[in-house]
Amino acid sequence: MAVVEDGHWIRWHERYDDPSSSLSRRLAVVQRRLREALDNAPPGPVRLISMCAGQGRDVIGVLTRHRRQREVCARLVEIDHSLAQQAKQAAAHAGLASVEVVEGDASTTSAYAGAVPADVVLVCGVFGNVSASDIRATVHELRRLTADGATVIWTRHRRPPDLTPAIRGWFTESGFDEVAFDTEDDWAFGVGTNRLAARSLEFRPERRMFTFVGDGSGAHV
Repeated sequence: MAVVEDGHWIRWHERYDDPSSSLSRRLAVVQRRLREALDNAPPGPVRLISMCAGQGRDVIGVLTRHRRQREVCARLVEIDHSLAQQAKQAAAHAGLASVEVVEGDASTTSAYAGAVPADVVLVCGVFGNVSASDIRATVHELRRLTADGATVIWTRHRRPPDLTPAIRGWFTESGFDEVAFDTEDDWAFGVGTNRLAARSLEFRPERRMFTFVGDGSGAHV
């Protein structure tokens, strides 16, 4: 994890409140794809996990109004104390008792023990702040965190050198079909949505998927 001054990530998340910012535009796309993933999930309970969940705006914003709210059991993992507390407060305010916010290291698979295999996985604001080799390792490990047919929603900027073509290929080689890859003119963000077509693999605890080395500059444009 990169060392940044106190309050850095709080200020970073304030960009979500600006409707003209890249983060707010990206959030809208992520929420739309999450609604679709929940709509298309098989009947019955739905397990959801979110890595580096921040304030939980994507998940909480969708579940507050979604028809399947009561069927979703979500675990949001965030290491920053202030952000995790804000996510907990937002979930409680929305009456989402089935949303669990864990203050912990999202880069380790053990953070998801008991919440996997998941039907929906969010990896948003992560791939812009880790190395290419760690992105590929994370994509491969996702097959061990997901249930058969699960949906993964991920984000990554498209600034040079644009890694999104490689990431899309890594999902393919890991057994995921691409549902969509969303971009917008005048913005450099990309939002990928993939569905596991291969069989899921056995969960492996205590595996480190990535080292978070950014300060957020790689997660927004």
